[in-house]
Amino acid sequence: MKFADSPLLSQTVPAWRARFMLGALMLGFAALITRAVYLQGVNNEYYQEKGASRYARTLPLAATRGRISDRYGDMLAVSTPVRSIWAIPDDTKLQPAQVRELARLLDLEVRDLDRKLATDGDFVFIKRQISPELAGRVMALNLPGIHDQPEFRRYYPSGEVAAHLIGFTGAEDHGQEGMELAFDARLTGEAGSRRVIKDRRGAIIEDVEGARQPREGQDIRLSVDAKLQYQAYAALQDAISANHAKAGTVAVLDAKSGEILALVNAPTYNPNNREKLSGAQLRNRAFTDSFEPGSTLKPFTIALALEQGKVRFDTPIQTAPGHLTIGNATISDAHPHGVLSVAEVIQKSSNVGAAKIAGQLTPHDMWNNFDALGFGAPLKLGFPGEVGGRLRPWKFWKPIEQATMSYGHGISVSLMQLAHAYLVFARDGDLVPPTLVRQDGEPVAGTRVYSPQTAREVRAMLEMAVGPGGTAPKAQVPGYRVAGKTGTAHKLEGGVYAHKYVSSFVGFAPVSDPRLLVAVMIDEPSGGMHYGGDVAAPVFSRIMGAALRSLGVPPDAPEPPVLKMAAGTAPAKPAKPAAPPARAALAPKAMPVAALRVPRRPAREPM
Repeated sequence: MKFADSPLLSQTVPAWRARFMLGALMLGFAALITRAVYLQGVNNEYYQEKGASRYARTLPLAATRGRISDRYGDMLAVSTPVRSIWAIPDDTKLQPAQVRELARLLDLEVRDLDRKLATDGDFVFIKRQISPELAGRVMALNLPGIHDQPEFRRYYPSGEVAAHLIGFTGAEDHGQEGMELAFDARLTGEAGSRRVIKDRRGAIIEDVEGARQPREGQDIRLSVDAKLQYQAYAALQDAISANHAKAGTVAVLDAKSGEILALVNAPTYNPNNREKLSGAQLRNRAFTDSFEPGSTLKPFTIALALEQGKVRFDTPIQTAPGHLTIGNATISDAHPHGVLSVAEVIQKSSNVGAAKIAGQLTPHDMWNNFDALGFGAPLKLGFPGEVGGRLRPWKFWKPIEQATMSYGHGISVSLMQLAHAYLVFARDGDLVPPTLVRQDGEPVAGTRVYSPQTAREVRAMLEMAVGPGGTAPKAQVPGYRVAGKTGTAHKLEGGVYAHKYVSSFVGFAPVSDPRLLVAVMIDEPSGGMHYGGDVAAPVFSRIMGAALRSLGVPPDAPEPPVLKMAAGTAPAKPAKPAAPPARAALAPKAMPVAALRVPRRPAREPM
């Protein structure tokens, strides 16, 4: 049978199938036409962006980070122009010799460079923040896919001297520590941009949009004096070395304005080379470390008692036999003294005397006094990591805790808190907030803590502590009257007092018109001496003397006589020591007891 006669050919396809297929094809063509119209006429941004990404680039225009200077305009942190080398991995078809030459110029391992060039994506940094000269040598190789761009690198002229104060920035030029972090928003500025067309080799053919200019960062002028900063740094470094101490910190404040003129730490680091740094090296201990202040807190206890009329300057306090038992605990003096006046309690630094005076005060009043001085809460200077110390609520104080807090145990403070609180005695009883930024306007009004009379009386006691018979004769500065207080406290480790010490001294000068305040803390001195008068007071003397002379502050005390002898002349025999002065004569001559406060009631019996 012929194929044409096959019965299969006599069967016809249903008409609906043909119409269905035709309709389906018509709908498909309609959908494609609709999609084409939508993409090319209605919503064409997507493919335009894809196309533009092949030849268009948006180049960032870096904003210059603001400069940081000292109060006189000397630069402490400045940005210098550098270049960064980057690549388009898909375009970098380099020969092995070219890879080796590029790695040699950039001081990279060849395998590290190969790994970067094999990265997925259209952008990778090869090396950042190199000198413009080196970048020019790299670009002179004319390697495909290798490009450079301008950036800025932070440079710190003062290096280790102001490292903890200024801090440093990271690779993206954002602050990581110190003032760089505290003022990062003001220093950073806002980057601009420039849109261009590039060929396949990355060369710019034309600009397609006007450049958006960057907004430069603001400059910051700190309150610190770079010269005083170096003087304090040198003195602290020598003290750390001489006393084989673990660490130390110094703060110098302007007693008139509360401005921080110097702030140094040891050990320190070089912010221009930060490859090997540990967390401990980065801490600004004046803000981030708290310690028990020891006897440096006694003046505040005495000031509160004077303010409330509980004692007078010359009220006798019985401290014999040199120890005091409260509950199951015993408070002791380093040396027994017998009957001491309130002024001599400060001069001799009697724990028993301070505890007995504190026994006349209520825990609530003592807590309010410490709170008004800024203890127990951060100073809110904006410095990263600033701590508030430890001040327990007064309702939970036990009698022994109230007694020990009177001489600086059972409470912790930072050195900056302690230095700030001492301003009340240098400023006639009012307290101004400290600042790290130079104040060019009117001085900020202070908050009244003590009456001027109370502040002057405590100031006289602090001057006695530095004079003959006091705990800190090594704090004296030739030509100037000095007032201050030593502190020596055991360190707490695991809730137990260890045989390790924190030695401190806080003082100001000249007493007749206080201009500068210096606070010193030496952590774990182990050179044979640990008392604040032996370890911290000499550091104060050196810094204060240099600072007063540097600022041209007139002396307010006679210079010690200079003995001159002709060659071969034997020294004269020492004169017979004079009889010890009466108690009333222990007060400084410029501020006799009678001139401080006239007693209105009979002297009390010794306590």
